[in-house]
Amino acid sequence: MRKLLPLLSNNHAGNRSALTCRYRCGDACFHEVPNTSDNEYAGDVIAKAYSRRSMMRAAAVVTVAGAVGSSIALSQSGGTAVAAEGDAAAAGADSAGQAARGLRFTPVAPNTADQVTIPEGYAQNVVIKWGDPIVKGAPGFNADKQTAAAQAGQFGYNNDFLSLLPYGSGYERQQLLVANHEYTDENLMFKGYDPANPTKEQVEIAWAAHGLSVVVVQEDHRSGKLTAVSRHQLNRRLHTTSEFRLTGPAAGSALLKTSVDPSGTKVLGTLNNCAGGTTPWGTTLHGEENFNQYFANGGSVTEPVQAARLKRYGITGAASERKWERFDKRFDVAQEPNESNRFGWVVELDPYDPNSVPRKRTALGRFKHEAAQPRLTEDGRPVVYMGDDERFDYFYKFVSAKRMMKGNTRAAKEHNLTLLDEGTLYVAKLTGDSPADQIDGSGTYPSDGQFDGTGQWIPLATGNVSHVEGFTAEEVYVFTRQAADKVGATKMDRPEDVEPSPRTGRVYIALTNNTKRGTAGSPAADEANPRNANKHGQILELAESFDDPAGDAFAWRLFLVAGDPSDPATYFAGFPKDKVSPISCPDNVAFDPHGNLWISTDGNQLGSHDGLFGVAVSGDRRGELKQFLTVPRGAETCGPLVQDKRVLVSVQHPGEIDGASVENPQSVWPDGPGKIVRPAVVSVWRKDGRNIGV
Repeated sequence: MRKLLPLLSNNHAGNRSALTCRYRCGDACFHEVPNTSDNEYAGDVIAKAYSRRSMMRAAAVVTVAGAVGSSIALSQSGGTAVAAEGDAAAAGADSAGQAARGLRFTPVAPNTADQVTIPEGYAQNVVIKWGDPIVKGAPGFNADKQTAAAQAGQFGYNNDFLSLLPYGSGYERQQLLVANHEYTDENLMFKGYDPANPTKEQVEIAWAAHGLSVVVVQEDHRSGKLTAVSRHQLNRRLHTTSEFRLTGPAAGSALLKTSVDPSGTKVLGTLNNCAGGTTPWGTTLHGEENFNQYFANGGSVTEPVQAARLKRYGITGAASERKWERFDKRFDVAQEPNESNRFGWVVELDPYDPNSVPRKRTALGRFKHEAAQPRLTEDGRPVVYMGDDERFDYFYKFVSAKRMMKGNTRAAKEHNLTLLDEGTLYVAKLTGDSPADQIDGSGTYPSDGQFDGTGQWIPLATGNVSHVEGFTAEEVYVFTRQAADKVGATKMDRPEDVEPSPRTGRVYIALTNNTKRGTAGSPAADEANPRNANKHGQILELAESFDDPAGDAFAWRLFLVAGDPSDPATYFAGFPKDKVSPISCPDNVAFDPHGNLWISTDGNQLGSHDGLFGVAVSGDRRGELKQFLTVPRGAETCGPLVQDKRVLVSVQHPGEIDGASVENPQSVWPDGPGKIVRPAVVSVWRKDGRNIGV
């Protein structure tokens, strides 16, 4: 029933081009893995996690938390409860029935069209694209007359995370769109670009094209169409030379001081903002991910402690890809050894105040933050879940010590802007007890038919108190990876976006891929990744013990093992695999108003372009996965946002294919032949005006 495209031959992660690898993450997959600790790898743990006997024993002592409750819970004796609402029915689901509410659309077939392909009966528009003017005084985009001053007032490059917030009473048709701008690809921005010798003007334009945008958007009352409101008073651009503030327990540390900022509290810029989150108190969170690639001359540092710290964060070698160090010494660690420590944080932005200074929250730790999405405890304290997007790195959470204040008073806003500065930072350790001899690397599924286990949250630091032997609290926050190494955290397969379900509290973690599995010196196949050279990824489902996000124990299982559904190694929560869309390399995740999980992909290895998928996580259709759209040639699907009337996606790096340049474009999206390729935000809605997928 599905038509798969021929597999593509590619030596890079998933179906990424070498160009994407260079400019997005600094060729991370071709460098030595930064984590050289002897901590257990998630695969080693998960390979022990499942056996029929242990599952039955756990089921006998299951305790379900609440009437709707957490669908996975832990028994008081420590066993794993895996009985989920609707899961038994899902195992033999009646595929003749309707799809879950919110997912009732005709799936898009895998394809390689140079366009955004959407279901029949739907329409789309480009909301905003790179270079569109957003602040007062900014000129219209002209690819041949770019300047840093112009770009500082225009929508940035390579939009990723998206958030839509209500504008306010009386403006129901307007919303605030907040977007990340992850990285720049100068080959696709500038005619005649010479990577070995960028000009000062090109570098300054790139500085201005990074960062964050806040844009008011206008909703068409007859559809889900959105249009950017240019030069609105709330519109804002934050970039590499904008002021940011370091807050929390590490702010002012000697580890964060530089010659330009002896206070250790003020930073210029935010870099490589990937995914993020939206808080219940009306702010947005932005994860600084592959920041290491912007810093040069890490290999010249010989002092052992400093060299080890730089290496653990992937800051090695000599010149950087973009050569920014030629124009600002802060990007040269030999001259400014602490500047790189000021990146790799979660940034909190108040989009309603165009004069506010965004804050880098040191209490949430420093690593390659893919995203940060909070939920609240029963008593109102935010808990933020975070993944470190690196092969064999870790999964974290932060539990605030303060309760959120409700309301929009000045006192409430000021209080809530302190919530992420005080609390406890944890890292995850997974355990299990399944025999490993059923996994041989061929992709043959184990007889148990499911993967699950238990886990523990290990505290790293609380305020100014370190829980890690040999580390001060400041060192825990600034060198979080090494602190997590020390306590024996579990190595994971590139934990990227993380989303707690607003309905059930379950947490879903996108583990994109890890092609190092089974190679020399790396762990072999296991139950979480039943094939050697895991190129398709998986999604892990986690439930806190007794649905308490502030607790120190959890249960987990794999919800989805990606790939061609005809491959016996794939798994779709027990739903019949001949009734699902093929998916590869899950990256960003989001929930719709009906509680379905939506997944965007990065590096599809099944021959199709990347896309956006919706999947039911509960009920008798649990595991039914349907493709909603695909993106153009060379592009990645990012920042999915699903509302009642519309779906928004970031179309990132269209045309980013090996050999591409301004003079040799490999895509004509979005403006057609003869125009420069531009990343953009797209809105999709139903032509009949009804809600998405109903």
